[in-house]
Amino acid sequence: MIDGRLVRGERTRQAVLDCGVSLASVEGLDGLSLARLAQTLGVSKSGLFAHWPDKQRLQLAIVEHARQQWVEEIVRPAMNASEGLRRLWGLHERRMAFYEAGTLPGGCFFAAVAPELDDRPGPVQEAVAKANDDWMDLLERVAAQAVELGEMRRDADIGRLAFEIQALGEAVVVHSHLLRRGNSYAYARGSVLDRLRSLATDPSILPEA
Repeated sequence: MIDGRLVRGERTRQAVLDCGVSLASVEGLDGLSLARLAQTLGVSKSGLFAHWPDKQRLQLAIVEHARQQWVEEIVRPAMNASEGLRRLWGLHERRMAFYEAGTLPGGCFFAAVAPELDDRPGPVQEAVAKANDDWMDLLERVAAQAVELGEMRRDADIGRLAFEIQALGEAVVVHSHLLRRGNSYAYARGSVLDRLRSLATDPSILPEA
């Protein structure tokens, strides 16, 4: 028999983490607290201490929840594409689609929290850095597969390509949310697509620019 209290507790936990990722995408992690989340959700602050006895554990749980959201919304759908250039393009395209859908009010959790943590060593910074490293490593691995499959030129600089894709992904958050430039997504898609087509041995396997 399923314990209703456990189900309700897990439901509350997921709601708090969803709310935490959403708020942090706008406000960053530093200002988040159990009191802030409880007030936003209209739940008891005391009930949340059973899940997270201190602020650092709450922040780490929010970072992990954001990482899982990134995997579910971006990585897994993109990995359904064929190995190589199609998959590399899919990772960027899924990221753009995630941002453009407005899933998070600030656009991107990781783009919002990285600047406040880059000079603050500790477990939370390490967790955010690890998530970003994993993403960069994935871009590099998929690009390397494209080279191995003969879909991308042998002289392609894999590290630089991953850096460029990541940089354009971050830039679109600033341009669309701070500068309110409506053409940001088209520019980010077009720039990455042009770069991939310039490195492709057969550009026809990629969409037209």
